[in-house]
Amino acid sequence: MTHSNPLTFCISTWNNLPYLKLAIKSVRKNSYFKDALFIIHAENCTDGTNEWLKENHLKYNLQIYTQTNEIPLGIGGGMNFCANKVNTEYIMFLHSDFYVTKDWDKSLLDIHEKHPEEKLWVNSYRIEPNMFNSPDRFGTSLIPLDVFGAYHYDFDSASFENWVEEFKQINKGYEIPKGEGVSGLVKKSLWDEVGGNDPLFSPTSWDDHDLFLRMLQHGVRFILPSSSIVWHFGARGSHRLEENNGQSSDRQRKAESDNTQKWLSKWGKMPQFDQYGMVKQF
Repeated sequence: MTHSNPLTFCISTWNNLPYLKLAIKSVRKNSYFKDALFIIHAENCTDGTNEWLKENHLKYNLQIYTQTNEIPLGIGGGMNFCANKVNTEYIMFLHSDFYVTKDWDKSLLDIHEKHPEEKLWVNSYRIEPNMFNSPDRFGTSLIPLDVFGAYHYDFDSASFENWVEEFKQINKGYEIPKGEGVSGLVKKSLWDEVGGNDPLFSPTSWDDHDLFLRMLQHGVRFILPSSSIVWHFGARGSHRLEENNGQSSDRQRKAESDNTQKWLSKWGKMPQFDQYGMVKQF
């Protein structure tokens, strides 16, 4: 059964092929709009990503763009690149280290359709392997590494998908006013109105807080429900844990340090957060 497709899936990736494969396959398997256009932006990839995408673009109906940039666009810039190619009413951004579950996309679209006059950013509840030995946070549940696995090679997707259906029933009606970076369903017109991510913060870090703060200034409402669930492998696309003995990558650490100063130069003070961990308006 096919449906008219109001949205376009968008991923920007950098040397994350094993997880990217899982993300793409899960979108085509578990989405309600499973045949919607899927834009992939691959930047500075040297791990076989470009070759795999070329070989499989017809199989998964992918619109692919590969780039080599001396100054990387990074995560936020990659989102901007993909968004500029979107012609549908909605953009569905997702990480390259997600595994999505049944009807995750329709659940978010349903919320938009309940509030047709509101400006919305709606995103999925995340389940993550507890790679950083962290407590749960609003909108994210941390799972021991041995429950569903923690890596592309040991992830038990079937058990996870079964567990998710129970999780959704137990937590039915859960909804908080929070945004999560790099993943969400948003109207293309609203994305364009806000101006997307600020290239100041490329390649990574602080750009999501900046985007959400500007969205708040535009009157955007943020919604995170339990009806849409994704597995997030835990920042594998930026922190590169497997490559660095469990530590964040040099690029990530440098960006976090540099962009703290860029944030202060732009906004004049550090961000403030509410009880859900969501950035607040100044």
